[in-house]
Formats: sequence, C-alpha cells, structure tokens
Amino acid sequence: MIRILIFLAFVFLLGLGFAWLADRPGDMVVTFDGYQYRVSLMVAATAVTMIVAAVMIGWWLVKAIWTSPYMVARYFRVRRRDRGYQALSSGLIAAGAGDGALARRLNTQAAKMISADQEPMIHLLDAQASLLEGDHEAARKKFEAMLDDPETRLLGLRGLYLEAERLGDHRAARHYAGRAADVAPQLAWAAESTLEDRIAAGDWDGALRIADAQKGTRPAEKEAQTRRRAVLLTAKADALADTDVAGARAAALEANRLLPHFAPAALAAARALFRNNDTRRGAKILEVAWKAEPHPEIADLYVHARHGDAVNDRLNRARKLMSLKQNNAESAIAVARAALDAGDFPAAREAAQSAIRMQPREGAYLLMADIEEADGGDIGKVRELLAKAVRAPRDPAWVADGVEAEHWAPLSPVTGRLDAFEWRVPVERLGRIVEDAADAPALPPAHQDPKPAPAVVAQAALPANEPKQPESASTPTAANDQVPKAEGNAVVAAENAESKVETSDSAAATPLDVPPPLPDDPGVDPNAHAEASRRFKLF
Repeated sequence: MIRILIFLAFVFLLGLGFAWLADRPGDMVVTFDGYQYRVSLMVAATAVTMIVAAVMIGWWLVKAIWTSPYMVARYFRVRRRDRGYQALSSGLIAAGAGDGALARRLNTQAAKMISADQEPMIHLLDAQASLLEGDHEAARKKFEAMLDDPETRLLGLRGLYLEAERLGDHRAARHYAGRAADVAPQLAWAAESTLEDRIAAGDWDGALRIADAQKGTRPAEKEAQTRRRAVLLTAKADALADTDVAGARAAALEANRLLPHFAPAALAAARALFRNNDTRRGAKILEVAWKAEPHPEIADLYVHARHGDAVNDRLNRARKLMSLKQNNAESAIAVARAALDAGDFPAAREAAQSAIRMQPREGAYLLMADIEEADGGDIGKVRELLAKAVRAPRDPAWVADGVEAEHWAPLSPVTGRLDAFEWRVPVERLGRIVEDAADAPALPPAHQDPKPAPAVVAQAALPANEPKQPESASTPTAANDQVPKAEGNAVVAAENAESKVETSDSAAATPLDVPPPLPDDPGVDPNAHAEASRRFKLF
C-alpha cells in the first residue's frame, strides 16, 4: 500500500512539473560541433525524460538476461524446496496418525529435496518413523544426534526422556529431564520430573528455582504456582528446623504468607516463632488457619504453645479456639482433651458428647471412653463406647494415593507426586451406630423359608461381666443357640434396603455361635414372622 502511494505521488509531481513548464514558455539552445540547436523547453524536458526511461529499461533488460540462469535455477530450487516441505509436513502428519510406512517414505522424499542441516525437522521425522517401525535403538541414536545442535537439543532430550520412561529406567529419565531443566526450566515435563530429585537431594533452592520458572498466565495456573511454592517452602522449613533455624523461620513465614490457610505452613511458621519466644505472633497465625479449617494438630500446638502453662491455662486456650470456630467437632474435641488433662470431667464429658452429636466418629468415642474410664471407671460404659468406636467412621488423616501417614509430607510415598497428601477420611465405614443393642431387629425363625429381602443382621457380643439372658419362647433363634461372652468390642447394627454392611476386623475376629448370612444370601422377609402370628391356628 505504501509503495502504491509513493508511485502515485511520483506521477503527480512529474505531471505538476510538466504543467509548470508549459505555463512558462522558453527555448533551450545547444551548440555542438559548430551547430546550434534550438528547441522549446517543453520538448527538451520530454526528451530528457524519455532518454532516462530508455536507459532504465535497457539496464533492466541487460540485467534480466545476465541473471536469467540464476533466476531459472532459483525457480527450480524453490519449487524443489516447496515439494520437500510438503513431503515433510505430510510425513509429520502420517507419523502423528501412526502410519509408519508412509512416514518413512515421505521422510526419504523430504531428505532428497531438503538438506537435513538446514531443516532439523527431518531428524525428528526420521526418529518418529523409527519409533513407529519398532526400531527404538535407531530412534535413540537420532535423538542423541540432536543433542549436538542447540536448536534440537531440547527435542532430543525430550525423546530420550520418553524412551527412558518407556523402558522403566526412571533414573535415566530424570537425568535427561534435569539437563532439559537446566537449559529451559520453564518446561513443565522437565520441571515435574526434576523437582522430585531436587527435593530428595535436599536442594530446596534448586527446586524453588524450577518452580518459579513455571510462569502461569491464567488465574488457575497462578494459583497452582503459588501453592506449589508454598508447599516447597513448607517442606524446606520442616527439613531445616533442626539445622538452620533462621532459614527454616524465613521459609515458613513466606509459605504462610503465600497460603495463610494451609495447615502445614501455619504449623511450621508457628513452631519457628515459638522457638524465638514470639508466642503472640505464632498464636495469631494458628488462629487464622483455625478459622479457615480446624485441624487437630493446630489445636494441639495452640494449646501447648507455652510449655510452662498450667492445665487450666491450656483449657482456657482450647475454649478460645472453640469461640473462634463454634459448632465444630474439632473445637469440641480440643476442649474435651484439655478438660480431661485438667481433671474437669463434667466439662470434658459435655464437650465430647457435643462432638459426638455433631460428628460421631472413632476419635470422639475413644475420647469419651477415656473420660469415662478416668471418671469412675465404669467398665460397661467404657466397653460400650469402644464398641461404638469400632463401628464409627474413621477420623480424618493425611492420605496420599491410598497411603495414610501420621504427618504431612511434600511427596507421595507411592508415586513421588508433589503435594499429594490430603486431609480426609482414609476409609469410610458403612453402617449405622446402634445406640442400644435392643434396637437391633430379631433373627427370623429357623423353620421359615428365606425370601428375598434387603435386611441384614450383624452379630453381637455381650460384655464379659454381663450374664447371658435366657431365651424366651418367642425369640426367633435356633434351639439351644446362645450368644457367647466376648471380651472384644463388636456391635449390633442394622441396615436398610439400600445400605451395604462392612464388617470390621475386630467384629470378624469374635467367635460367634450364630453364623452370619452369606454375601449372596438374600436374607429373610422381616414380615414373615408377623404374618405367621396372624394365621388361624387350631390349637
């Protein structure tokens, strides 16, 4: 567009110049070899213009003729190159589609038309074709040859990394990923594999440098990058807690600044501050994390922030946590534990019962059993609570890839994945907590035919100090069958039509006289006994 405008401006100026000469008549006299030539100024200007145009056209023709061999050769070379690039493009598409024969044929054509030194993609197509043909040794040689060229070095490292992963050689794979991360730390595949090695070697600064190189553009990517950095800083603080107190403190505080609601970061920062006798600031960090997500480790560290505190002072701190997060099971359990340590059994019992009402789980029942044992030692009540704890849902724990850990860790012990641990319930126990053994439905009479019904009855065991109850005539059990005494903590549970029953290991280990129904046994009709009692009887 600019060139067209320049050409139009040149024509306009040329026309304007001729118009200016036409308005001003005059003659031009040229004397040459004794002759005098007189022409008008307009004719002279026109002649000069034509001479210049003729010289330019003549020069263009001479140049075209002189360079015609080069132009012809260039035309065929460009055509050959275009055909080579077309073959290369089609070969890459064929390799992506999995057509190894076509990819090899097109690679041969492209190599004849394009120099491999000028186009590195030919090496990639050759390696891909070898992989499709099953010649992995040749493919590895091609990838190793790419390492000598700076333009294809990362491509060769990527190919060697994938080949090592295919062979299961994780050490070699991480070696190639580490070399790629040193050259280009922004590569996600290289960073993910290298982070594990850096963390295992204790190179926290190198791991953080690789994590910082992952620049995200979307909000979700930025949040993931922030969390990854906080996780690495928390792991660094935990690792340096005993050797480099100042470095651990700086890392923990930065991790808590990035993720104030991340419980491991808050715990690491609070411990570092407590070591420096900065109890107020550490407690503030724990309070912020507690408001976001109550965690038992936060409660334990907060209550025992000062080692010299009396038990009543610890109870007051636990009650302060409850005021920050009311109507929460973790708050009630924290108060119950502190009250139990202080010997305030009524307060401990009230808090534990409140936790059971809000979230009936294993830890709450065990805590209630400890309270009952400490306050009077009612063995029957303690065994009842222990039996309920066996059937109750489990407490949350740190879980990663199906493995439960006592404390948080940055990497998964199974896959080595970063930030794999989650605070959740490891295994849910199906079933309902039966408050009283009398709530369990009775077994059907032995003489009735079983009908498909969803009800399933679990076995029960009486406490050791409780005598056996004599069977009545209406009890629907087999003759002379009695439930034996048990020292364990089995429980009677009943399920509705859509429920499934999961028998715990402790209940399964209790010897029983009445065998449980088989998994494929449909059970009996719970209304069969009632219908039999309404039938007409002669005697």
